[in-house]
Amino acid sequence: MAALLQVTNLVKHFDAVVAVDGVSFALQQGACFGLLGPNGAGKTTTIEMLEGITEPSSGEIHYRGQRVNAGAAREAFRNDAGIVFQSTALQDFITVREALEMFGRLYPRTIDSDELIEICALGEFLDRDTRKLSGGQRQRLLLAMALVNDPQVVFLDEPTTGLDPQARRNLWALVQRIKAQGKTVLLTTHYMEEAYELCDEIAIMDHGRIIAHGSPKALLAEHFDEVVLQLPRSDILGPIENLPLNLKVQDDVVEILSADINAAVRTLLAHDVSLAGLQIRPRTLDDLFLALTGAALRT
Repeated sequence: MAALLQVTNLVKHFDAVVAVDGVSFALQQGACFGLLGPNGAGKTTTIEMLEGITEPSSGEIHYRGQRVNAGAAREAFRNDAGIVFQSTALQDFITVREALEMFGRLYPRTIDSDELIEICALGEFLDRDTRKLSGGQRQRLLLAMALVNDPQVVFLDEPTTGLDPQARRNLWALVQRIKAQGKTVLLTTHYMEEAYELCDEIAIMDHGRIIAHGSPKALLAEHFDEVVLQLPRSDILGPIENLPLNLKVQDDVVEILSADINAAVRTLLAHDVSLAGLQIRPRTLDDLFLALTGAALRT
């Protein structure tokens, strides 16, 4: 199946600095694609080139098989795209309803307003001043503004940063609903759980290049064959170096990497280690990110 949006050898120079260095990937219809990377990796520049905000130094962007560079093709893509920016200033002294009406007038095609209000759960505060919205309400309004033109591609740049856990999960549910309608989503996020829950594919960028690309489950299976056993450091009474296990100490927690849980537990018991505080978890995207980039995904 042909990709809805195809990126080929995308490059961006800022004088002598190469911010994006030969990036290629494809977005399939109805899928969520996650672009992850530490600060300075080049993901924001990549997204801005796709959104048409920044011109590439070289490389190609195709939408529905047409190169998006100028003229009718670029105009068609802009009318088919919706964007939630990392930071957006809302107009003061207007209501949520008025903000949607104002934004809808920018496009030749708009979604039915009642449907949009229902999708983004705006009904309870339609007549509220935008200055008086909570963080979660504000993000739902911004998402509604990105959907007002009934886009086929939706760019979400860190849409849940700063939200409480409940508001974050509410927004996840909205993104899942958007996907179910056949819309394509490009997501950047600092939350690995969010990427795992929402993304069909992820690409991890570092130093302007994509260093890993695939589904979250496939990437985890490719790079890891062990689980993590966690214990409080206080539960290990003897010298920790006496334990013949692959372990590391982080603060007051000992992490043990093992492909054989039973063998690891037997070793702990043989060394009189209490299992009262033992926790076992699978490897996560956080582990993968650290292993590939050597850095935490910083906000």
